Amino acid sequence: MSAILEPVRPIELDEIREARKRIADTIVRTPLVCLELGPDFPDIRLKLENLQPINAYKLRGAANAVAMLSEPERRRGVWTISAGNAGQGVAYAARKAGVPCSVVVIETAPASKVERMRRLGAKLIPVPFDVAWNAMEERAFDGAEGTFIHPFDDQNFVTGNATIGLEILEDAPDVVAVIAAIGGGGLITGLGSAVKALKPKVKVWGAEPETAAPGALSFAKQSPQAFTGWKQSFVDGAGAKIFSRGCGNGCGRWRMVQLSLAWKKPDKRCDCSRKKPRDRGRCRRIIGSCRIKW
Repeated sequence: MSAILEPVRPIELDEIREARKRIADTIVRTPLVCLELGPDFPDIRLKLENLQPINAYKLRGAANAVAMLSEPERRRGVWTISAGNAGQGVAYAARKAGVPCSVVVIETAPASKVERMRRLGAKLIPVPFDVAWNAMEERAFDGAEGTFIHPFDDQNFVTGNATIGLEILEDAPDVVAVIAAIGGGGLITGLGSAVKALKPKVKVWGAEPETAAPGALSFAKQSPQAFTGWKQSFVDGAGAKIFSRGCGNGCGRWRMVQLSLAWKKPDKRCDCSRKKPRDRGRCRRIIGSCRIKW
């Protein structure tokens, strides 16, 4: 039986600032470094979230979600679904808070990430991709107990992710545009909410693999869409089969509506393919024409 979600609402700037204080002792304030490509290239900066303790930004969202648990919820424990990064984030935050954690982990998850989740004390339940995705839509799985922390479609998780936007604007106050990857939409929704709240004129672009681009399709159709031509690529942390696909209780529409409430839609989308040089060239031209500081 599907869970009933809280009503959709925008992520407020005060919430993001409070989340920043809440997770300060768990996450690393990562640097924004200049990508040196030579005088003929634009000023591009990289937000090094790979320097987080789990090597991924999802620790921010996980830390905030765990910190927001009530005492009874803490005693019951938490569980999530992941191919690696969200699972590590929730396991890390849960261990720090003394909360039991289980992860329904996709069988094709990298062995290094699986081992790290295990070392962080998570109970692992390996399942095929389609089983994991169905459990994510239903927000329920036999054998997983406690409070479910959705890896991207969760208000507190997204608010934690939004703290990246605050740091970017502090370190590059003259930023013109920001690019964020799109998987389920949790990163770009949070980051975009923070950036647009403080500097509405800054462009926010979404990037997803061309072989897994439900975001571009959903915005083109102006409604949540399934990407029927989905194919796995080496970009295992971005690109999904659906972008907040609708389901019986309406939970699948959450992220699409949340994006619309937060800042209408990404200013641009960049669909990149590892197989087609012309697509990578197109991305370089977009970057070059807009002086992106990332």
